[in-house]
Amino acid sequence: MAEIRVVIADDHPIVREGLRTYLDLQDDVSVVGEAADGAQAVELVAEHAPDVLLLDLRMPVLDGLGTLTELAARGLSVRVLVLTSVSDRGDVAPAMRAGASGFLYKDVDPPALVQAIRAVARGQVLLAPEAAEAVLAGAAAPAPEAPAPEAAVPLTEREREVLRLLASGRSNREIARELTVAEKTVKTHVSNVLMKLGVQDRTQAALYAVRNGLA
Repeated sequence: MAEIRVVIADDHPIVREGLRTYLDLQDDVSVVGEAADGAQAVELVAEHAPDVLLLDLRMPVLDGLGTLTELAARGLSVRVLVLTSVSDRGDVAPAMRAGASGFLYKDVDPPALVQAIRAVARGQVLLAPEAAEAVLAGAAAPAPEAPAPEAAVPLTEREREVLRLLASGRSNREIARELTVAEKTVKTHVSNVLMKLGVQDRTQAALYAVRNGLA
């Protein structure tokens, strides 16, 4: 893979310095800018067009969600990996709805962080286990203003039902019981949903449902 250009946005200088020092040791990663607040982060993205923005949620001037909203409003294309110490499960879904491509906590092992940056740069969606659980459990309330939905996917009404239940954290067996159908039938529906959405697993399908107001 070509060099991954990264901007770090965090209001703690020591965190930025630590991240830069470690990331600059990687052969395929280059830190091209540091921001102490969300407004600076947006300007650096506009100036440097990085591949990945490492974004803290709690920052002055413009917080993480505000930064994601401003990036979208200005049409700035960048893969955003949230890296935060905040453990509120309710923060996950709003960040993903606002356009984040990944959500990790600052206790992540450094090698795992680098792997996450590489994965997000390749276009994958990556969530820490706790963040994935929050999405699957539908822990967050819907955003006051949902972003424009993604291109319509031709799901049948039954597939939409399955997707809604899947996004609420139900297992195939629980979905089968809810819909009064065989578990094998549910497995078929889930496979069809994943194929039509172009995603690889249940977490990514749940994320689609959250972003598009189906969860």
